[in-house]
Amino acid sequence: MKKLTFLLLTIGLSALGYAQQKAHKGSVIKNYGETFTVDTPTFKTPINAPYKVVFDIGKSYSSDKMNPLFNTAARFINMHAEAGVPLNQIQVALVIHGSAAFDVLNDKEYQLKFGRANPNTELLSVLKQNNVQLILCGQTAAHKNLKPSQLSPDIQLALSAMTALVQLQNNDYRLINF
Repeated sequence: MKKLTFLLLTIGLSALGYAQQKAHKGSVIKNYGETFTVDTPTFKTPINAPYKVVFDIGKSYSSDKMNPLFNTAARFINMHAEAGVPLNQIQVALVIHGSAAFDVLNDKEYQLKFGRANPNTELLSVLKQNNVQLILCGQTAAHKNLKPSQLSPDIQLALSAMTALVQLQNNDYRLINF
């Protein structure tokens, strides 16, 4: 019984150590995409491999908070750069559709719709500055009566989210879907 108690206590304290670890700001996208350090991963991250990913983002969570799925792109860049992957081997795209379309409105239009500045504007700009492709589904935009002039200037408009996802995957991007 003492051995079992000791084992459970050891496991519990180990887990507690991870739970108490603090997220830290990224080294590339400094104000977004906080990550945790994983000191001894047993599933290794090859630093010489390309990391071409497309995030399929079709959800919005709150009109008064940044879309956490956009922040995930910053986190992906930060954690892989910190793991030693050269930035030129990290290529990220966001394909945005559904309710997330309103998260890419410019500040004027967001203010008109939600009564506040768009909490995503700065992050979208920073992602674009870090070569992230920000692509909005044209079908969603048309369905929601959104015109290009209403969107953040960092947004590209595609024929559809499906088309953009296929094109990117044909160019060796790997899909991450939430």
